[in-house]
Amino acid sequence: MHRHYVPIFVSSIVLICSSLRAEPLPETKPLTREGDLAAQMVEGIDKYLMRELAASVENRKQYWKPDFSSVEAYTKSVQPNRERLKKILGVVDKRVSPVVMEYVGEGKPSPLVAMQESRMVPTWDVYSVRWSVLPGVYGEGLLLEPKGKVVAQVVALPDADWTPEMLVGLAPGVPKEAQFARRLADNNCRVIVPVLIDRQDTWSGNPRLGRLTNQTHREFVYRMSYEMGRHVIGYEVQKVLAAVDWFAKEKKHPPIGVFGYGEGGMLALHSAALDERISSTVVSGYLGRCEGMWQEPIYRNLSGIASEFGTAQLALLVMPRRLTFDCSKGPEIARPPAERAGRGGAAPGQLATASRKENKLALYKDLEASREDMQKIAVASHVEKPLLVSSESDLPGDQTTLAILLSALVGKETEPKPALNPPTDLRNDFNPALRHKRQFDQLVAFTQQLMRDSERYRQQHFWDKLDYSSLEKYQKSCEPFRKQLWEEVLGKLPALTLPMNPQTRPLYDEPKWRGYEVTLDLYPDVFAYGILLLPKDLKAGEKRPVVVCQHGLEGRPTDVCNPKERTKYYNSFGAQLADRGYIVYAPQNPYIGQDKFRVLQRKSNPLGLSLFSFIVRQHERTLDWLATLPNVDPKRMAFYGLSYGGKTAMRVPALLPRYCLSICSGDFNEWIRKNVSLDYPSSYMFSPEYEMPEFNLGHTFNYAEMAALIAPRPFMVERGHDDGVGVDEWIAYEYAKVRRLYSRLKMPERTEIEFFAGGHEIHGQGTFRFLQKHLNWPK
Repeated sequence: MHRHYVPIFVSSIVLICSSLRAEPLPETKPLTREGDLAAQMVEGIDKYLMRELAASVENRKQYWKPDFSSVEAYTKSVQPNRERLKKILGVVDKRVSPVVMEYVGEGKPSPLVAMQESRMVPTWDVYSVRWSVLPGVYGEGLLLEPKGKVVAQVVALPDADWTPEMLVGLAPGVPKEAQFARRLADNNCRVIVPVLIDRQDTWSGNPRLGRLTNQTHREFVYRMSYEMGRHVIGYEVQKVLAAVDWFAKEKKHPPIGVFGYGEGGMLALHSAALDERISSTVVSGYLGRCEGMWQEPIYRNLSGIASEFGTAQLALLVMPRRLTFDCSKGPEIARPPAERAGRGGAAPGQLATASRKENKLALYKDLEASREDMQKIAVASHVEKPLLVSSESDLPGDQTTLAILLSALVGKETEPKPALNPPTDLRNDFNPALRHKRQFDQLVAFTQQLMRDSERYRQQHFWDKLDYSSLEKYQKSCEPFRKQLWEEVLGKLPALTLPMNPQTRPLYDEPKWRGYEVTLDLYPDVFAYGILLLPKDLKAGEKRPVVVCQHGLEGRPTDVCNPKERTKYYNSFGAQLADRGYIVYAPQNPYIGQDKFRVLQRKSNPLGLSLFSFIVRQHERTLDWLATLPNVDPKRMAFYGLSYGGKTAMRVPALLPRYCLSICSGDFNEWIRKNVSLDYPSSYMFSPEYEMPEFNLGHTFNYAEMAALIAPRPFMVERGHDDGVGVDEWIAYEYAKVRRLYSRLKMPERTEIEFFAGGHEIHGQGTFRFLQKHLNWPK
């Protein structure tokens, strides 16, 4: 297989024979639930997440401890919130300092692009510029420089599909009444108009490998940067703040503002929330309702944002500075670029538009969540609360909005001057696509370098902090990292709220064992489901090991347990182990249902959760129940998973030490490279599995680090030479770190890797011997 994927396998489930006893297992209730239990599991998790998203508006208050005694006290009290917002946005890299503004010739030798004249007298000039942001990353765009005294400085942010030239009137595409960058320059403002990464898909892929996608450029940068704890939003916020650095280079400088529309409106709001040098902000065509973020294009997906920040909370970070919401219509994006021959894999998502009145009502409702806090800081600082302005137009930049921004910047009521005619571009053969490609390529290169540097980072921040002096000290030194993986990377759900309420019913009756369907409750609507295989020769008081056998993507427990045929990929390894006398449990994991389960990931991420937040709790409950069975040895409960089940084998046993052993089949990898690299044809950068990136995993845990949290328990990798999910060299490289660790702990016999001639499948040779050796069964 070329992707981490096991297709649905409709196994020929043996019907329950009429002679099979219909009684449930002792100490359980009859299972009466009918229909597709896997689909019902996904639906139940969806209901849970929708409730939590709705509740997040009220729950955010717990993260805020504002001090309204003075402006200084207030600013200090919300600084921890501001720091957490930086991390969520990925605004964590130190910008180049001092910032350098370069005037560049584009299409002609001179950087002068245009001159604006009034009555034949030049009033402002337009320059093609770039400015330093991060190592190897520049902002690019246009600088509008007034001829006379500069009264204010503004970063004017277009929507992602608008070029700076459109916002200045040098190119068609934006009605003249919405060209707010030009209007600000008409009123003696120095203006920088940055290029934003657009929603086209021209360069989203690697032509050299023949791997192209229909992901927008924003999604393409998002996918790789999210894994590295960065974000396309954060990169562009850094470009805005670098422009602010340049505006503020002199001690006494004109006041600074930001004005953005659509994607630019989002960047304006986040930039102002992070930087107190921005004294006035206009947000247009952007609502920022993170409870509905899961429906929007995936490049707006932010890990943990809904738990702490909505529009109201971002407004609190901007206050007491002026914040204005221009309630114009936002851009309407129905879908990603169309799929076509050789291009696919984009995540679904859309931006729906609403009327000006509907936008104002929605914003009012959002801001009401923090009305009392806004009132307190307004009183303490003698400023007004955020303004909501209903535009006279569906587009940004009408007279009222401009007047509010200018008045706030210059400190007195100011009426905008009448609009002048747009300037004329002096350049010859200027191609904005070339400039945009530079911007795209720089962010890609910066992120790819983060990936290459991440191993050294993990060495310093993980491996160098472990204590190898004794086994006890080693295990103790792992605990902070176990906590980090669970709480900060995968997301930790609250403690289970319902009794386990086990319900069972017979499913199989084979010569050596019986099979039962099982459900266990976790939370309202959320349950665990699986199949238990019990050997028939169990004796009273006998304790045997359990092997939890996990299916892969789009799989089912029946694929693992089918007693009548060797199922494709799985080779019915659960049934094979039951034939050998093991107690076997095959859980249903929720990665089933195509986009239905991927939407669960989209709904989870804004809450700081993931699909594995639920999977870990399901396994925790499963272990609780298995430990109560009279013939189960709770000290010998092992895990063995293929494909997405192998992905589970890395994460769940790392967090749940009650798993005494873990076997990862068809998944162990140089996982960060697998997710981020553009040089490997089976990279997830080119696949439709858009749920794969896990926020900042690249700087925290690759597979060797996860295996270190499993150690000193036995750990094994099963790898087919022809398995397309990886390459032997990558896998051997990553596994070498695991082997070195176990040797350092003086127990090299507890870890193994088996390479076999085959593909993406359970081989069941070395792994079965590994189980026998470490579980002492069969004796």
